[in-house]
Amino acid sequence: MPPTDLESLARTLHDTAVQQDFSGAISLDADGDAVLAQAYGLADRAHGIPNALETRFGTASVSKGFTALAIHALIEDGSLELDTPVRSVLGEDLSVIDDGVTVQHLLEHTSGIGDYLDESDDLESTDYVLTVPTHTLANTESFLSAIDGHPQVSPPGERFAYNNGGYIVLALVAERVAGVGFHELVARRVFEPAGMTATGYLRLDELPGDAAVGYLGIGDRTNVLHLPVRGNGDGGAYTTAGDLSRFWRSLTDGRILPQPTVAEVLRPRRTVEEEGMRYGRGFWIDLTKPDPILIGGDAGVSIVTRFDPATRTTMTIVSNTPDGAWPLYRAYRNS
Repeated sequence: MPPTDLESLARTLHDTAVQQDFSGAISLDADGDAVLAQAYGLADRAHGIPNALETRFGTASVSKGFTALAIHALIEDGSLELDTPVRSVLGEDLSVIDDGVTVQHLLEHTSGIGDYLDESDDLESTDYVLTVPTHTLANTESFLSAIDGHPQVSPPGERFAYNNGGYIVLALVAERVAGVGFHELVARRVFEPAGMTATGYLRLDELPGDAAVGYLGIGDRTNVLHLPVRGNGDGGAYTTAGDLSRFWRSLTDGRILPQPTVAEVLRPRRTVEEEGMRYGRGFWIDLTKPDPILIGGDAGVSIVTRFDPATRTTMTIVSNTPDGAWPLYRAYRNS
């Protein structure tokens, strides 16, 4: 987009944010040069703390992109291959997973495994969806009790079905192969090379002062009982709008992975008609443009961030409410 178009888009996003009483942050920049960078609403309603550009927000499924990159980093090392059967790493754990499921199937949501958090069930963000106490889900191995026992739904490779549990399995595989904890692995292989100094997997029950509390849309009730106490392979990192801009530029410049590998990660493999997008490995891609997109929605979280490789423009909308980002993203798409 030329500068005049970006300035018009910035005005549209800002005006929509004001009209919608938006709570969160918006960032629009051209190759790192800000066109719009503004925060709105409160990060902590009980204490009247406003959101700021430095506020860290939950990212929900945006984190799947980080997981996919960590997996590909291990593939680059030779520790894994795309066709590695996950059974060879899981051993006797998660015995209901078909022996034919590979790393590639999980990355591309074609594994056919049963999902512990099936989004086709039309869940509300206020639902209590976890079947184990949220405080127990603090590390990757602890998720075994949550994701086990969900029977295989379809043969591996047969069809695309967005799957949260599959990305927890990827985190398990990555952790066991790398010999370090998943959170440390992603920090080393993704956040550090990208210069994402404010990004990490925070505990919901001890959020630092610069992190936004997630609100459910029911009074001032928070999301602390609705999500794992610490995010993992399928979601839950905290980040800033500025870090996401650095992320996209670092990714496409080859600072996280070699550029040919990045091109494979972002290559569309499935058109998902009901979402109006295509899917690569951990990343959505616009239906008609090469723009990669990361989207997350959960209790107290809504976020979309996308990158235009032609103009190196990054657009991020992040909110600490479950629906706050979507009216702004609609305004973006209609502009």
